[in-house]
Amino acid sequence: MFERRRADRFGLAVAVIAAVFSLIATFASAEDTAAAATAEADSVWQQRCTTCHGMTGKGDGAASAALNPKPRDFSSAAWQASVTDAHIEKVILEGGQSVNLSMLMVANPDLASKPDVVKALRAYVRGLNGK
Repeated sequence: MFERRRADRFGLAVAVIAAVFSLIATFASAEDTAAAATAEADSVWQQRCTTCHGMTGKGDGAASAALNPKPRDFSSAAWQASVTDAHIEKVILEGGQSVNLSMLMVANPDLASKPDVVKALRAYVRGLNGK
């Protein structure tokens, strides 16, 4: 009887340790995914967005002088308060026309299969609030 209890406790201990290692691996994987998505979002911002929106998101990129209407100023607290996260993500994916804005804000359909990158871009835009 004593040996059976010991075996049961040992089995339980092994199961708990395995579960802990599994959780650690899951969290590490999620952190790696988030870091990779953020890095890709940074690259997308630099390559696609800054031309019109500028490095700081004020709508003052190199191409903005020739655009009508002018690109959105993401630092505007009033604008930030007026839009949802879903709206920002829709514009990123489907372009300005998808929400009755300028067709000059192009769609990024290649990001549809990368929701973490889209969320990271949205977070970046949100982070420009008041800057």
